[in-house]
Amino acid sequence: MPRPEKHVFVCTQNRPQGHPRGSCASSGCAEVMNEFMNEIQNRNLFEKIALTNTGCMGPCMLGSSVLVYPEGVMYGKLKKEDVKTIIEQHLLGGEPVASLMVSADIW
Repeated sequence: MPRPEKHVFVCTQNRPQGHPRGSCASSGCAEVMNEFMNEIQNRNLFEKIALTNTGCMGPCMLGSSVLVYPEGVMYGKLKKEDVKTIIEQHLLGGEPVASLMVSADIW
């Protein structure tokens, strides 16, 4: 497998209901992960984009959280509807989606 151009990490941390930090699982991370998987598969982007689920990346209050490398761009409060925009504008177009990015004072 060739080295991918982008690597997308989707937080799938699942903490118990009522946990003070919350979790991305309670914010719909499964839908976000599934949408990334579906879009990558439907567009045949396996060689360009790697996708990995991960545990907590820190800003739990901003879940669902996604981190894109090599740029180190973190997105927060994502919904599955945001995935196509991220793929088209950032992963394929090279321009991070500013309106979905976590603020610089957090990441």
